[in-house]
Amino acid sequence: MPYPYETKEEILKLGTIDPELDEFIKNNDIPAVDYSDLQSFKEFADRRNVQLAKMLGDPPSDIKQYDDHYTNREGTKMRVKVYQPTEPPSAGCPLIVMYHGGGFCIGAPEGEEQTCRNMVQAFGAVCVSASYRLAPEHKFPAAPNDSWDALKWAAANVKSLKADPSQGFIIGGTSAGGNITAVLAHLARDEGLSPPLTGQYLAIPAVGGGQWIPEKYKDKWLSYEQNNDVPVLPIAAIDMFMNGYQPDENDHELYTVIAHPRGHEGLPPAFFQIDGMDPLRDEGLIYATMLEKDCGVKVRVEAYQGQPHGHWGFFPFLKASAQFRKEQINGFGWLLGKEPAVQRVANQVNPTSV
Repeated sequence: MPYPYETKEEILKLGTIDPELDEFIKNNDIPAVDYSDLQSFKEFADRRNVQLAKMLGDPPSDIKQYDDHYTNREGTKMRVKVYQPTEPPSAGCPLIVMYHGGGFCIGAPEGEEQTCRNMVQAFGAVCVSASYRLAPEHKFPAAPNDSWDALKWAAANVKSLKADPSQGFIIGGTSAGGNITAVLAHLARDEGLSPPLTGQYLAIPAVGGGQWIPEKYKDKWLSYEQNNDVPVLPIAAIDMFMNGYQPDENDHELYTVIAHPRGHEGLPPAFFQIDGMDPLRDEGLIYATMLEKDCGVKVRVEAYQGQPHGHWGFFPFLKASAQFRKEQINGFGWLLGKEPAVQRVANQVNPTSV
C-alpha cells in the first residue's frame, strides 16, 4: 500500500528530522544558502558539480560511458550521456532513460551518473541520461519539450544504443526530473510511443500541489507548511527556481500532471522514492495513491522519514542514503521483473548533484 500514512500524526512524523542527520547538522558549521540570486546559485552549483564528478571518478571496467547527441525541435544539438555494459547479458539490455534534477535551472546528465552506473552493473541495462535546456535562459516548456524529444530519439535508436526494450523500457528522474518523468509517461501513453514504456521511476518528484490536490486528499497535503524552512529545499529555494523557470501552473499536460486532463489510467508501473522532510513529499505520496487506488496503476513507494530533499546526494554518509541506494536498485528490479546482481555494484553511495 503506497500511502500508509492515514492520520495527520502519521504524516507529520515523516517530517521529524532523522537523529543521525540532526547530530551532523548540530556538530558542523553549515553555511547559510542565499536563495535571492539565481545566477549566483547556478555558479555555485556548477562548481559543486565539477567537484562531485571528480569524487565519483572513472567508470568501473565493466561500464562503457560516452557522450552522444539528439536534436531537439528547435534544431539544437543536445547532449546525452550513455552508459553500457562492456559484456551485455545474453538476454539483451533493458533501456533506461534518466532526467536530472536541479529545479529546471541547474544540473547536467552526470547528476544521474551513480544511478546509471548502478543499473548497468545490477541489470546489464543501457542507461541514457539526457540534458535539456535550463532556465532562466530557457523557460517553461523548454525542459519537457526537450526531454520528450530525447525520449523519442532513444526509442528510435535502440539498435545503435545496443538496447533491447523488450527486456524493459523505463524512464526516470529526480526532483525536476521526476516532474519530467511524470509528464513523459502521459505523453508516451497519449502519443503511442513505440516501443512502449514498461515502467517509470519518480524520485522526490514535483507533480502539482495546492489547488491541484483532489479534495478527498487535501487533508493529507501538509508538507509545504511543515517543511517550509528545512535543509536543501526550503520554500525559498522552490520560489527561486520557479521564478526562473516560470511554469504555467494551469498546464496539466506539461507541468501539474496530478490534474492531467485525460487522467492517469493506462500508465506504466511506477516506483517512487520520497523524502519525509521535503516540501514536495505529500504531492508525491498523494499522486502515488491516486495512481494505484483511483487508476489501477501498479505502484511501489519507499519513503525516508526525517530526510531532506535529495538526502542521498547531499548527505551520502547517512545510513538512510545507503538504504536509498539499496532500495533504488530493488525498485528498478521490481519495475524490470529482474533480480539485481547486487554483488556487481561497485559503489552504491556517492555524493551526487540533484
